[in-house]
Amino acid sequence: MDSIALSDREATEVTDGVYLAQLAAGERMSIQHFHIEPGATVPEHSHEHEQTGFVYGSALTFIVGGEEFVIEEGDSYAIPGDEPHAAENRTDVPVQGIDVFSPPRLDVPWK
Repeated sequence: MDSIALSDREATEVTDGVYLAQLAAGERMSIQHFHIEPGATVPEHSHEHEQTGFVYGSALTFIVGGEEFVIEEGDSYAIPGDEPHAAENRTDVPVQGIDVFSPPRLDVPWK
């Protein structure tokens, strides 16, 4: 069994105000922590990985297929693989959460 504490990982700023920290990964899935500053945007992208996640500490607006989805603190979400999507922190406080990817996503190509 692997155990990785968030405090043991240094977050990487992958685009202005968007920080990711890779956590545990298995053969079929991986988990990462995200921290997104107020006003920061995750640019539209897609990947083969199915992506599920959970938001805590504020809210995050996803744009998927031209439609907006506000995921508030305590909400979870699922995005199918190969679905173009973006995210924006439209609040005045940082938003944090976790993403789970299957298959594992260990390197973010848009960083």
